[in-house]
Amino acid sequence: MPSMTVTRSTWIIAVAALFLVLYLHLLPALLAGLLVFELVHLTAPMLAKRLSHQRAKLVVAVFFAALVVGALVLVLTLAIGFFGDAGRLANLATKLAEILENSRESLPAWLISYIPSSVDEVKRLVVTWLREHAGEVQIVGKEAALTLAHILVGLVIGAMVAIQATVGSDSPRPLAAALAERAARLAEAFRGIVFAQVRISLINTVFTAIYLAAVLPLFGVQLPLTKTMIALTFVAGLLPVIGNLISNIVIVVVSLAHSPHVALASLGYLVIIHKFEYFLNARIVGGRISARAWELLLAMLTMEAAFGLAGVIAAPIYYAYIKAELRAAGLV
Repeated sequence: MPSMTVTRSTWIIAVAALFLVLYLHLLPALLAGLLVFELVHLTAPMLAKRLSHQRAKLVVAVFFAALVVGALVLVLTLAIGFFGDAGRLANLATKLAEILENSRESLPAWLISYIPSSVDEVKRLVVTWLREHAGEVQIVGKEAALTLAHILVGLVIGAMVAIQATVGSDSPRPLAAALAERAARLAEAFRGIVFAQVRISLINTVFTAIYLAAVLPLFGVQLPLTKTMIALTFVAGLLPVIGNLISNIVIVVVSLAHSPHVALASLGYLVIIHKFEYFLNARIVGGRISARAWELLLAMLTMEAAFGLAGVIAAPIYYAYIKAELRAAGLV
């Protein structure tokens, strides 16, 4: 049992580390590392515990770590290839612009003034914006490359930590043991929140797919880009709040390709789905950390104000970790 001085010291170190992760924009690396650690930590020990020789345990842990890292890199590459394809994105943007152009006659007058009159005008506005913000676009490209590098480094670090946790047998010093306890609670919070978010996104995607691929065709409505919208719903749904907003805007705009009535029906269906999702979120996520929906929303609002989109993504994990520490200390 570590002394109170050691425990308090590790609390300070943990809080400082979590703050620096957001301040230095290292959240992608942290999430990637935690993901690899959890996947390896959940699989490798099952075989490693049956082996008595330390070298055999090391081989098993390294094998599983390499397998997990390779699978995640493959998934990341496929995702970049699918959503980063310039031709596909250009086709999507052109299609959305054409839909808005063709829907001008059936839209309210107050809304028409905010919509470009033609595809050529959309292209002109995009070119003008890119010319005026060329420096910012270059910075975004560099940031994207740096984020990808951080993710890859985080994958490797997570694999190394998982290997050490699987085969390690040395008794750590009090400070190291207390820090390991803090890290274990953070990993547990990550596992509960992220895996729950995956389940929620999957359920949301299933209901959206049923609407796009089954309900609408029953009424003779065939929307374009259905597969792309379903894939976007799942990937974007992994981001709390903002992900649903992105996918919903695309679905409603594409629904305008058929008629404003279909767009309104899509909007209404999506609103109902996400109202249901709020209760589901409170039950799945809140149930894991004994938190109510308003607590998570308040944490996300505060973190967004402080750190932007990264704060929204980190808020549920950070809140779950802090509450786990307070619960362990008998304070809540």
